[in-house]
Amino acid sequence: MTHKENLPPKGRRGEYLVVLQFLLIAAFILMPILPNLRDTHFFHISELLRWAILVFCWAAAMVMGGLGSHNIKEFLTPLPYPVDHNRLVTTGVYGIVRHPLYSSQLFAAFGWVVFTLSFSHLALLVLAFLFFSFKASKEERWLVQRHPEYLDYAKKVRMFFPWIY
Repeated sequence: MTHKENLPPKGRRGEYLVVLQFLLIAAFILMPILPNLRDTHFFHISELLRWAILVFCWAAAMVMGGLGSHNIKEFLTPLPYPVDHNRLVTTGVYGIVRHPLYSSQLFAAFGWVVFTLSFSHLALLVLAFLFFSFKASKEERWLVQRHPEYLDYAKKVRMFFPWIY
């Protein structure tokens, strides 16, 4: 049996999930900030705190995304279906969260939501969290098929947020 015969049919490796992910990212970028609270007293008095949260979240996003990509560089694929030559990585940032690439996007989005106080972006962030939870669970089912020890790893390491979820 050849490598191509082992693969699920087109569309069954998560291709549509990748398209949805890019649409979510585009929607988040293009979404207007609603409501616009820039002229409110609270917006002005919270500016330093909002900046601090934005910088922290974006730094966390860059670290998680950068280390996550680096740790699996030869196995990296936009699809949730694992590449044929993959191995289970449980060290580095993967010892802190199971899906640092998804975490990075959620951290970046959360920082923007707090910085802008945008309810429209908050709604998209909730949708993105649900989407990434679904995509990660699908990916994890495939990883368990290839790496039965993934179940033990998943019991020890949180999905997106260290020590929380």
